[in-house]
Amino acid sequence: MATSSKRSFGWLLALVGLVAFATFGVVALLVNIFERKQEARKPFVRLVEVNEVSTDPKPWGVNFPLQYESYLRTADTERTTYGGNHSMSPSKLKEFPWLKRLYAGYAFSIEYREARGHAYMLGDQEVTKRVTEVQQAGACLHCHAAIAPTYRRVGLEKMGKDASEETLGESFDQEAVIAGFKALSQMKYEEVHAELTKTPDGVVKAAEGDPHLGDAHPVSCVDCHDPETMSIRVTRPGFILGIAKLAESDDPVPHLPSIQKWRDSKSKTPYDPNVDATRQEMRSFVCGQCHVEYYCANKMTLTFPWSNGLKVEDLEKEWEETTFPDTEEGKSGGEFYDYVHKETGTPVFKAQHPEFELWSQGIHARAGVSCSDCHMPYERQGATKVSSHWVRSPMLNINKACQTCHHVSEDELKARVDTIQGRTQALMARAASAMTDMLDAIVSAQKAGASEEDLKPIRELQRKAMWRLDYISSENSKGFHADQEAARILGESIDYSRQAQAAAYRLGGSPKPEEGDVAVSQAD
Repeated sequence: MATSSKRSFGWLLALVGLVAFATFGVVALLVNIFERKQEARKPFVRLVEVNEVSTDPKPWGVNFPLQYESYLRTADTERTTYGGNHSMSPSKLKEFPWLKRLYAGYAFSIEYREARGHAYMLGDQEVTKRVTEVQQAGACLHCHAAIAPTYRRVGLEKMGKDASEETLGESFDQEAVIAGFKALSQMKYEEVHAELTKTPDGVVKAAEGDPHLGDAHPVSCVDCHDPETMSIRVTRPGFILGIAKLAESDDPVPHLPSIQKWRDSKSKTPYDPNVDATRQEMRSFVCGQCHVEYYCANKMTLTFPWSNGLKVEDLEKEWEETTFPDTEEGKSGGEFYDYVHKETGTPVFKAQHPEFELWSQGIHARAGVSCSDCHMPYERQGATKVSSHWVRSPMLNINKACQTCHHVSEDELKARVDTIQGRTQALMARAASAMTDMLDAIVSAQKAGASEEDLKPIRELQRKAMWRLDYISSENSKGFHADQEAARILGESIDYSRQAQAAAYRLGGSPKPEEGDVAVSQAD
Protein backbone atom coordinates (compact mmCIF):
# COMPACT_ATOMS: atom_id res chain seq x y z
CA MET A 1 0.00 0.00 0.00
CA ALA A 2 2.84 2.36 0.93
CA THR A 3 4.66 1.46 -2.30
CA SER A 4 1.58 2.26 -4.34
CA SER A 5 1.21 5.65 -2.59
CA LYS A 6 4.85 6.48 -3.24
CA ARG A 7 4.47 5.54 -6.90
CA SER A 8 1.37 7.77 -7.22
CA PHE A 9 3.17 10.63 -5.49
CA GLY A 10 6.12 10.21 -7.88
CA TRP A 11 3.86 10.38 -10.91
CA LEU A 12 2.20 13.45 -9.43
CA LEU A 13 5.58 15.18 -8.96
CA ALA A 14 6.57 14.25 -12.51
CA LEU A 15 3.31 15.62 -13.85
CA VAL A 16 3.71 18.84 -11.86
CA GLY A 17 7.27 19.18 -13.10
CA LEU A 18 6.20 18.56 -16.70
CA VAL A 19 3.42 21.14 -16.42
CA ALA A 20 5.82 23.63 -14.83
CA PHE A 21 8.38 23.03 -17.57
CA ALA A 22 5.74 23.41 -20.29
CA THR A 23 4.39 26.55 -18.62
CA PHE A 24 7.89 28.00 -18.41
CA GLY A 25 8.46 27.18 -22.08
CA VAL A 26 5.20 28.78 -23.18
CA VAL A 27 5.87 31.88 -21.08
CA ALA A 28 9.43 32.14 -22.47
CA LEU A 29 8.08 31.81 -26.00
CA LEU A 30 5.45 34.48 -25.42
CA VAL A 31 8.03 36.82 -23.86
CA ASN A 32 10.34 36.20 -26.82
CA ILE A 33 7.54 36.90 -29.29
CA PHE A 34 6.63 40.07 -27.41
CA GLU A 35 10.25 41.26 -27.37
CA ARG A 36 10.63 40.53 -31.09
CA LYS A 37 7.41 42.41 -31.86
CA GLN A 38 8.67 45.36 -29.87
CA GLU A 39 12.01 45.13 -31.66
CA ALA A 40 10.30 45.07 -35.04
CA ARG A 41 7.98 47.90 -34.03
CA LYS A 42 10.89 50.16 -33.07
CA PRO A 43 13.88 48.98 -35.12
CA PHE A 44 16.15 51.85 -34.06
CA VAL A 45 16.81 54.14 -31.14
CA ARG A 46 17.70 57.75 -31.95
CA LEU A 47 20.99 58.06 -30.13
CA VAL A 48 22.41 60.79 -32.36
CA GLU A 49 20.55 63.72 -33.87
CA VAL A 50 20.88 64.08 -37.64
CA ASN A 51 19.50 66.88 -39.77
CA GLU A 52 19.56 68.32 -43.29
CA VAL A 53 23.32 68.98 -43.24
CA SER A 54 24.27 65.49 -42.03
CA THR A 55 25.98 64.40 -45.25
CA ASP A 56 28.51 62.28 -43.35
CA PRO A 57 26.91 58.82 -43.02
CA LYS A 58 28.64 57.96 -39.71
CA PRO A 59 26.13 59.66 -37.38
CA TRP A 60 23.29 57.96 -39.24
CA GLY A 61 25.11 54.68 -38.65
CA VAL A 62 24.79 55.10 -34.88
CA ASN A 63 21.01 55.16 -35.23
CA PHE A 64 20.84 52.61 -38.04
CA PRO A 65 23.70 50.17 -37.49
CA LEU A 66 22.25 47.40 -39.68
CA GLN A 67 21.78 49.65 -42.71
CA TYR A 68 25.12 51.38 -42.16
CA GLU A 69 26.95 48.09 -41.90
CA SER A 70 25.64 47.00 -45.29
CA TYR A 71 26.24 50.48 -46.79
CA LEU A 72 29.91 50.18 -45.89
CA ARG A 73 30.10 47.00 -47.95
CA THR A 74 29.68 49.00 -51.14
CA ALA A 75 33.47 49.29 -50.83
CA ASP A 76 33.87 45.53 -51.29
CA THR A 77 35.56 44.31 -54.47
CA GLU A 78 33.44 41.38 -55.63
CA ARG A 79 32.57 41.58 -59.33
CA THR A 80 30.22 40.06 -61.85
CA THR A 81 31.08 39.59 -65.52
CA TYR A 82 29.77 43.03 -66.45
CA GLY A 83 30.11 45.10 -63.27
CA GLY A 84 30.78 45.42 -59.56
CA ASN A 85 33.77 46.64 -57.59
CA HIS A 86 37.49 46.18 -58.06
CA SER A 87 40.65 47.57 -56.47
CA MET A 88 41.40 49.10 -59.87
CA SER A 89 38.43 48.69 -62.11
CA PRO A 90 39.17 47.48 -65.65
CA SER A 91 39.48 49.96 -68.50
CA LYS A 92 36.59 49.72 -70.93
CA LEU A 93 38.78 51.36 -73.57
CA LYS A 94 41.19 48.43 -73.46
CA GLU A 95 38.45 45.81 -73.42
CA PHE A 96 36.46 47.51 -76.20
CA PRO A 97 38.86 49.57 -78.37
CA TRP A 98 35.97 50.76 -80.56
CA LEU A 99 34.89 53.01 -77.68
CA LYS A 100 37.85 55.28 -78.43
CA ARG A 101 36.44 55.89 -81.89
CA LEU A 102 32.92 56.31 -80.57
CA TYR A 103 34.11 58.98 -78.12
CA ALA A 104 36.79 60.59 -80.31
CA GLY A 105 36.89 64.25 -79.31
CA TYR A 106 35.25 63.60 -75.92
CA ALA A 107 36.86 63.11 -72.49
CA PHE A 108 35.66 59.49 -72.29
CA SER A 109 38.21 58.63 -74.99
CA ILE A 110 40.96 59.46 -72.46
CA GLU A 111 39.84 57.24 -69.60
CA TYR A 112 36.73 55.13 -69.13
CA ARG A 113 36.60 52.40 -66.48
CA GLU A 114 34.00 50.04 -65.10
CA ALA A 115 32.02 51.67 -62.29
CA ARG A 116 32.72 50.67 -58.72
CA GLY A 117 30.43 50.73 -55.68
CA HIS A 118 28.77 53.82 -54.22
CA ALA A 119 31.57 54.23 -51.67
CA TYR A 120 33.90 55.17 -54.54
CA MET A 121 31.59 57.34 -56.62
CA LEU A 122 33.10 60.66 -55.53
CA GLY A 123 36.72 59.61 -55.06
CA ASP A 124 36.89 57.88 -58.44
CA GLN A 125 35.47 60.97 -60.13
CA GLU A 126 37.98 63.25 -58.43
CA VAL A 127 40.97 61.33 -59.81
CA THR A 128 39.81 60.23 -63.26
CA LYS A 129 41.75 61.71 -66.15
CA ARG A 130 38.44 62.98 -67.52
CA VAL A 131 38.53 65.49 -64.65
CA THR A 132 42.27 65.97 -64.04
CA GLU A 133 43.18 66.45 -67.71
CA VAL A 134 40.02 68.07 -69.11
CA GLN A 135 38.03 71.01 -67.78
CA GLN A 136 34.72 69.61 -66.59
CA ALA A 137 31.51 71.23 -65.39
CA GLY A 138 30.50 71.13 -61.74
CA ALA A 139 27.13 69.71 -62.76
CA CYS A 140 28.82 66.28 -62.65
CA LEU A 141 28.67 66.51 -58.85
CA HIS A 142 24.87 66.56 -59.00
CA CYS A 143 25.00 62.78 -58.64
CA HIS A 144 28.47 61.96 -57.34
CA ALA A 145 28.28 63.90 -54.07
CA ALA A 146 25.86 64.52 -51.21
CA ILE A 147 25.29 67.98 -52.62
CA ALA A 148 21.74 69.04 -51.64
CA PRO A 149 22.88 71.06 -48.56
CA THR A 150 25.33 72.94 -50.78
CA TYR A 151 22.58 73.68 -53.30
CA ARG A 152 20.41 74.90 -50.42
CA ARG A 153 23.18 77.10 -48.94
CA VAL A 154 24.00 78.72 -52.30
CA GLY A 155 20.30 79.09 -53.07
CA LEU A 156 19.59 80.83 -49.77
CA GLU A 157 22.55 83.14 -50.32
CA LYS A 158 21.28 84.00 -53.82
CA MET A 159 17.85 84.71 -52.34
CA GLY A 160 19.37 86.98 -49.68
CA LYS A 161 18.32 84.72 -46.83
CA ASP A 162 20.11 83.35 -43.78
CA ALA A 163 22.36 80.40 -44.68
CA SER A 164 23.77 79.57 -41.26
CA GLU A 165 24.35 75.96 -40.25
CA GLU A 166 21.27 76.08 -38.01
CA THR A 167 19.06 77.28 -40.86
CA LEU A 168 20.56 74.78 -43.32
CA GLY A 169 19.79 71.94 -40.95
CA GLU A 170 16.16 72.86 -40.31
CA SER A 171 14.41 71.86 -43.54
CA PHE A 172 15.02 70.69 -47.09
CA ASP A 173 13.64 73.94 -48.58
CA GLN A 174 13.15 72.70 -52.13
CA GLU A 175 12.88 76.23 -53.55
CA ALA A 176 16.34 77.13 -52.24
CA VAL A 177 17.80 73.79 -53.35
CA ILE A 178 16.63 74.32 -56.93
CA ALA A 179 17.87 77.92 -56.92
CA GLY A 180 21.33 76.77 -55.81
CA PHE A 181 21.28 73.95 -58.33
CA LYS A 182 20.67 76.39 -61.17
CA ALA A 183 23.38 78.73 -59.87
CA LEU A 184 26.03 75.98 -59.69
CA SER A 185 25.14 73.98 -62.80
CA GLN A 186 27.33 75.96 -65.18
CA MET A 187 30.31 76.51 -62.87
CA LYS A 188 33.59 74.63 -63.23
CA TYR A 189 34.10 71.30 -61.48
CA GLU A 190 36.75 72.54 -59.05
CA GLU A 191 34.62 75.57 -58.16
CA VAL A 192 31.59 73.47 -57.26
CA HIS A 193 33.79 70.98 -55.41
CA ALA A 194 35.14 73.85 -53.32
CA GLU A 195 31.57 74.89 -52.51
CA LEU A 196 30.95 71.41 -51.11
CA THR A 197 33.62 71.91 -48.45
CA LYS A 198 32.19 75.30 -47.50
CA THR A 199 28.97 73.61 -46.41
CA PRO A 200 28.76 72.07 -42.92
CA ASP A 201 28.53 68.28 -42.97
CA GLY A 202 27.30 67.83 -39.40
CA VAL A 203 30.61 66.42 -38.16
CA VAL A 204 33.61 68.58 -39.06
CA LYS A 205 33.83 71.64 -36.80
CA ALA A 206 36.08 74.22 -38.43
CA ALA A 207 37.88 76.94 -36.53
CA GLU A 208 36.58 80.45 -36.87
CA GLY A 209 37.62 81.93 -40.19
CA ASP A 210 38.34 78.55 -41.77
CA PRO A 211 36.42 78.39 -45.08
CA HIS A 212 36.28 74.59 -44.93
CA LEU A 213 33.32 73.70 -42.76
CA GLY A 214 32.86 70.08 -43.79
CA ASP A 215 34.05 67.27 -46.01
CA ALA A 216 32.80 66.32 -49.43
CA HIS A 217 30.96 63.00 -49.21
CA PRO A 218 29.67 60.58 -51.85
CA VAL A 219 25.94 59.92 -51.99
CA SER A 220 24.83 59.33 -48.43
CA CYS A 221 21.82 58.69 -46.20
CA VAL A 222 20.53 62.28 -46.38
CA ASP A 223 20.20 62.00 -50.15
CA CYS A 224 17.44 59.39 -49.93
CA HIS A 225 15.95 59.76 -46.43
CA ASP A 226 14.23 62.53 -44.52
CA PRO A 227 16.37 62.93 -41.36
CA GLU A 228 13.31 63.61 -39.23
CA THR A 229 10.88 60.90 -40.39
CA MET A 230 13.38 58.60 -42.17
CA SER A 231 10.91 58.26 -45.05
CA ILE A 232 12.28 57.73 -48.55
CA ARG A 233 12.58 60.87 -50.63
CA VAL A 234 14.26 62.30 -53.72
CA THR A 235 16.56 65.29 -53.33
CA ARG A 236 18.13 65.76 -56.77
CA PRO A 237 16.70 68.83 -58.56
CA GLY A 238 17.41 67.30 -61.98
CA PHE A 239 15.06 64.42 -61.20
CA ILE A 240 12.42 66.60 -59.53
CA LEU A 241 12.22 68.84 -62.59
CA GLY A 242 12.58 65.94 -65.05
CA ILE A 243 9.83 63.76 -63.60
CA ALA A 244 7.51 66.79 -63.58
CA LYS A 245 8.14 67.19 -67.33
CA LEU A 246 7.42 63.49 -67.85
CA ALA A 247 4.13 63.79 -65.96
CA GLU A 248 3.07 66.66 -68.22
CA SER A 249 3.80 64.62 -71.37
CA ASP A 250 1.44 62.19 -73.09
CA ASP A 251 3.81 59.24 -72.73
CA PRO A 252 2.03 56.17 -71.30
CA VAL A 253 3.73 55.20 -68.03
CA PRO A 254 1.79 52.18 -66.73
CA HIS A 255 4.65 51.30 -64.41
CA LEU A 256 4.24 54.67 -62.64
CA PRO A 257 0.54 54.75 -61.64
CA SER A 258 0.88 57.88 -59.50
CA ILE A 259 1.70 59.91 -62.64
CA GLN A 260 -1.48 58.76 -64.35
CA LYS A 261 -3.39 59.53 -61.15
CA TRP A 262 -1.88 63.03 -61.16
CA ARG A 263 -2.84 63.49 -64.83
CA ASP A 264 -6.41 62.36 -64.17
CA SER A 265 -6.72 64.82 -61.28
CA LYS A 266 -6.07 67.77 -63.63
CA SER A 267 -3.84 69.19 -60.92
CA LYS A 268 -2.45 72.68 -61.49
CA THR A 269 0.45 71.95 -59.15
CA PRO A 270 3.46 70.28 -60.82
CA TYR A 271 3.89 66.59 -60.13
CA ASP A 272 6.11 66.23 -57.05
CA PRO A 273 7.45 62.72 -56.37
CA ASN A 274 7.86 63.48 -52.68
CA VAL A 275 4.15 64.26 -52.48
CA ASP A 276 2.48 62.25 -55.22
CA ALA A 277 4.50 59.03 -55.67
CA THR A 278 3.76 55.72 -53.97
CA ARG A 279 6.33 54.21 -51.66
CA GLN A 280 7.05 51.43 -54.16
CA GLU A 281 7.65 54.01 -56.89
CA MET A 282 9.97 55.88 -54.56
CA ARG A 283 12.06 52.73 -54.20
CA SER A 284 12.90 53.25 -57.89
CA PHE A 285 12.89 57.03 -57.93
CA VAL A 286 15.72 57.27 -55.40
CA CYS A 287 17.85 55.32 -57.90
CA GLY A 288 16.44 57.21 -60.89
CA GLN A 289 17.83 60.44 -59.43
CA CYS A 290 21.20 59.53 -60.91
CA HIS A 291 21.04 56.35 -62.99
CA VAL A 292 19.61 58.22 -65.95
CA GLU A 293 20.45 60.09 -69.15
CA TYR A 294 21.05 63.83 -68.72
CA TYR A 295 23.07 66.80 -69.98
CA CYS A 296 25.68 67.94 -67.46
CA ALA A 297 28.17 70.17 -69.27
CA ASN A 298 28.42 73.93 -68.70
CA LYS A 299 26.49 75.45 -71.62
CA MET A 300 23.16 75.16 -69.81
CA THR A 301 21.60 73.88 -66.59
CA LEU A 302 21.73 70.13 -66.03
CA THR A 303 18.72 68.65 -67.81
CA PHE A 304 16.79 65.36 -67.86
CA PRO A 305 15.29 65.03 -71.40
CA TRP A 306 11.91 63.61 -70.39
CA SER A 307 9.49 66.04 -72.02
CA ASN A 308 8.35 63.45 -74.58
CA GLY A 309 8.71 60.20 -72.64
CA LEU A 310 11.33 57.70 -71.53
CA LYS A 311 12.12 55.78 -74.73
CA VAL A 312 15.38 56.33 -76.59
CA GLU A 313 13.70 58.17 -79.45
CA ASP A 314 11.76 60.35 -76.97
CA LEU A 315 14.99 61.52 -75.36
CA GLU A 316 16.59 61.99 -78.77
CA LYS A 317 13.65 64.14 -79.89
CA GLU A 318 14.09 66.51 -76.97
CA TRP A 319 17.80 66.90 -77.68
CA GLU A 320 17.03 67.53 -81.36
CA GLU A 321 14.59 70.29 -80.38
CA THR A 322 16.92 71.86 -77.82
CA THR A 323 19.06 74.93 -78.45
CA PHE A 324 21.75 76.30 -76.17
CA PRO A 325 20.99 79.65 -74.46
CA ASP A 326 22.35 82.74 -76.17
CA THR A 327 25.62 84.04 -74.78
CA GLU A 328 25.90 87.21 -72.70
CA GLU A 329 27.31 88.92 -75.79
CA GLY A 330 24.09 88.11 -77.64
CA LYS A 331 25.57 85.35 -79.77
CA SER A 332 23.18 82.54 -80.62
CA GLY A 333 23.78 79.40 -78.59
CA GLY A 334 23.02 77.18 -81.57
CA GLU A 335 21.67 73.65 -81.81
CA PHE A 336 22.25 71.25 -78.93
CA TYR A 337 25.04 68.67 -79.05
CA ASP A 338 27.34 67.01 -76.51
CA TYR A 339 30.56 66.95 -78.50
CA VAL A 340 31.93 67.23 -82.02
CA HIS A 341 33.22 63.89 -83.27
CA LYS A 342 36.94 64.33 -83.87
CA GLU A 343 37.16 62.09 -86.95
CA THR A 344 34.20 63.36 -88.94
CA GLY A 345 33.42 66.78 -87.43
CA THR A 346 29.81 65.74 -86.76
CA PRO A 347 28.08 67.19 -83.66
CA VAL A 348 26.71 64.16 -81.75
CA PHE A 349 24.89 63.26 -78.53
CA LYS A 350 26.47 61.46 -75.56
CA ALA A 351 24.34 59.09 -73.52
CA GLN A 352 25.15 58.96 -69.82
CA HIS A 353 23.85 55.87 -67.98
CA PRO A 354 20.13 55.45 -68.77
CA GLU A 355 19.30 52.56 -66.43
CA PHE A 356 16.01 54.13 -65.24
CA GLU A 357 14.82 54.76 -68.79
CA LEU A 358 15.66 51.26 -70.04
CA TRP A 359 14.21 49.62 -66.91
CA SER A 360 11.00 51.56 -67.63
CA GLN A 361 10.61 49.60 -70.89
CA GLY A 362 11.13 46.19 -69.27
CA ILE A 363 8.99 43.43 -67.80
CA HIS A 364 10.13 44.01 -64.23
CA ALA A 365 8.93 47.62 -64.27
CA ARG A 366 5.57 46.53 -65.69
CA ALA A 367 5.29 43.91 -62.94
CA GLY A 368 5.76 46.55 -60.25
CA VAL A 369 9.27 45.45 -59.31
CA SER A 370 11.37 48.39 -58.11
CA CYS A 371 15.11 48.93 -58.46
CA SER A 372 15.50 48.38 -54.72
CA ASP A 373 13.71 45.02 -54.84
CA CYS A 374 16.62 43.61 -56.84
CA HIS A 375 19.61 45.78 -55.94
CA MET A 376 18.70 46.41 -52.27
CA PRO A 377 16.52 43.40 -51.36
CA TYR A 378 14.92 43.00 -47.96
CA GLU A 379 16.81 40.95 -45.40
CA ARG A 380 15.84 39.56 -42.01
CA GLN A 381 18.08 40.73 -39.15
CA GLY A 382 16.69 39.10 -36.03
CA ALA A 383 13.07 40.23 -35.94
CA THR A 384 13.81 43.28 -38.05
CA LYS A 385 13.16 43.41 -41.78
CA VAL A 386 15.57 45.84 -43.45
CA SER A 387 16.44 46.75 -47.01
CA SER A 388 20.07 45.93 -47.63
CA HIS A 389 22.12 49.03 -48.34
CA TRP A 390 24.85 46.99 -49.96
CA VAL A 391 23.81 48.17 -53.43
CA ARG A 392 25.13 45.59 -55.89
CA SER A 393 24.33 43.28 -58.77
CA PRO A 394 21.47 40.85 -58.08
CA MET A 395 23.75 38.14 -59.53
CA LEU A 396 25.81 38.38 -56.35
CA ASN A 397 22.71 37.86 -54.19
CA ILE A 398 20.41 35.62 -56.24
CA ASN A 399 18.67 34.02 -53.29
CA LYS A 400 17.30 37.28 -51.87
CA ALA A 401 17.23 39.38 -55.03
CA CYS A 402 15.66 36.91 -57.46
CA GLN A 403 14.31 33.78 -55.80
CA THR A 404 11.74 35.69 -53.79
CA CYS A 405 9.73 35.77 -57.03
CA HIS A 406 11.43 33.22 -59.31
CA HIS A 407 11.14 29.76 -57.78
CA VAL A 408 13.85 28.06 -59.79
CA SER A 409 17.47 27.22 -59.04
CA GLU A 410 20.25 29.79 -58.85
CA ASP A 411 22.00 28.12 -61.77
CA GLU A 412 18.89 28.44 -63.93
CA LEU A 413 18.44 32.12 -63.06
CA LYS A 414 22.09 32.90 -63.69
CA ALA A 415 21.91 31.08 -67.04
CA ARG A 416 18.92 33.20 -68.09
CA VAL A 417 20.78 36.42 -67.27
CA ASP A 418 23.96 35.20 -68.97
CA THR A 419 21.95 34.47 -72.12
CA ILE A 420 20.39 37.94 -72.21
CA GLN A 421 23.65 39.76 -71.51
CA GLY A 422 25.62 37.56 -73.89
CA ARG A 423 23.19 38.26 -76.74
CA THR A 424 23.25 41.98 -75.97
CA GLN A 425 27.04 41.99 -75.95
CA ALA A 426 27.11 40.17 -79.31
CA LEU A 427 24.67 42.67 -80.84
CA MET A 428 26.72 45.50 -79.42
CA ALA A 429 29.83 44.13 -81.09
CA ARG A 430 28.01 44.03 -84.44
CA ALA A 431 26.79 47.59 -83.94
CA ALA A 432 30.33 48.68 -83.07
CA SER A 433 31.67 47.03 -86.22
CA ALA A 434 29.03 48.81 -88.30
CA MET A 435 29.92 52.10 -86.62
CA THR A 436 33.65 51.83 -87.35
CA ASP A 437 32.89 50.92 -90.99
CA MET A 438 30.65 53.97 -91.15
CA LEU A 439 33.33 56.27 -89.76
CA ASP A 440 35.90 54.94 -92.23
CA ALA A 441 33.49 55.55 -95.11
CA ILE A 442 32.63 59.11 -93.99
CA VAL A 443 36.27 60.07 -93.54
CA SER A 444 37.02 58.61 -96.96
CA ALA A 445 34.17 60.57 -98.54
CA GLN A 446 35.43 63.78 -96.94
CA LYS A 447 38.89 63.16 -98.33
CA ALA A 448 37.33 62.57 -101.75
CA GLY A 449 35.90 66.10 -101.63
CA ALA A 450 32.27 65.50 -100.57
CA SER A 451 30.47 68.79 -99.96
CA GLU A 452 28.95 69.73 -96.62
CA GLU A 453 25.52 69.75 -98.25
CA ASP A 454 26.01 66.17 -99.41
CA LEU A 455 27.33 65.14 -95.99
CA LYS A 456 24.43 66.65 -94.02
CA PRO A 457 22.06 63.61 -94.25
CA ILE A 458 25.00 61.29 -93.57
CA ARG A 459 25.88 63.24 -90.42
CA GLU A 460 22.27 62.83 -89.31
CA LEU A 461 22.53 59.06 -89.75
CA GLN A 462 25.88 59.02 -87.94
CA ARG A 463 24.41 60.83 -84.95
CA LYS A 464 21.45 58.46 -84.73
CA ALA A 465 23.65 55.38 -85.06
CA MET A 466 26.17 56.49 -82.45
CA TRP A 467 23.52 57.71 -80.01
CA ARG A 468 21.85 54.29 -79.99
CA LEU A 469 25.07 52.33 -79.65
CA ASP A 470 26.24 54.62 -76.86
CA TYR A 471 22.82 54.38 -75.18
CA ILE A 472 23.07 50.62 -74.67
CA SER A 473 26.83 50.42 -74.12
CA SER A 474 26.58 53.09 -71.38
CA GLU A 475 23.56 51.44 -69.74
CA ASN A 476 24.93 49.19 -67.04
CA SER A 477 22.63 46.15 -67.19
CA LYS A 478 23.97 44.96 -70.56
CA GLY A 479 20.41 44.76 -71.80
CA PHE A 480 18.92 42.90 -68.85
CA HIS A 481 16.66 45.76 -67.73
CA ALA A 482 14.72 45.44 -71.02
CA ASP A 483 16.28 42.87 -73.34
CA GLN A 484 13.92 43.26 -76.30
CA GLU A 485 14.19 47.05 -76.15
CA ALA A 486 17.99 46.83 -76.02
CA ALA A 487 17.99 44.55 -79.08
CA ARG A 488 15.67 46.95 -80.93
CA ILE A 489 17.92 49.93 -80.19
CA LEU A 490 21.09 48.12 -81.25
CA GLY A 491 19.36 46.88 -84.41
CA GLU A 492 18.49 50.47 -85.29
CA SER A 493 22.08 51.50 -84.62
CA ILE A 494 23.36 48.89 -87.06
CA ASP A 495 20.82 49.97 -89.67
CA TYR A 496 21.68 53.67 -89.40
CA SER A 497 25.43 52.94 -89.54
CA ARG A 498 25.06 50.83 -92.67
CA GLN A 499 22.83 53.44 -94.33
CA ALA A 500 25.44 56.12 -93.63
CA GLN A 501 28.22 53.84 -94.86
CA ALA A 502 26.44 53.14 -98.14
CA ALA A 503 25.63 56.84 -98.65
CA ALA A 504 29.27 57.77 -98.04
CA TYR A 505 30.40 55.22 -100.62
CA ARG A 506 28.05 56.83 -103.14
CA LEU A 507 29.85 60.13 -102.53
CA GLY A 508 33.14 58.61 -103.62
CA GLY A 509 34.30 57.06 -100.39
CA SER A 510 36.93 54.36 -100.67
CA PRO A 511 37.23 51.45 -100.59
CA LYS A 512 34.04 51.18 -102.60
CA PRO A 513 32.48 47.71 -102.28
CA GLU A 514 30.67 45.82 -104.97
CA GLU A 515 26.89 46.11 -104.93
CA GLY A 516 26.50 42.68 -103.42
CA ASP A 517 28.86 43.56 -100.61
CA VAL A 518 26.86 46.68 -99.81
CA ALA A 519 23.68 44.62 -99.60
CA VAL A 520 25.35 42.23 -97.14
CA SER A 521 26.60 45.14 -95.06
CA GLN A 522 23.16 46.71 -94.86
CA ALA A 523 21.64 43.43 -93.73
CA ASP A 524 24.35 42.86 -91.11
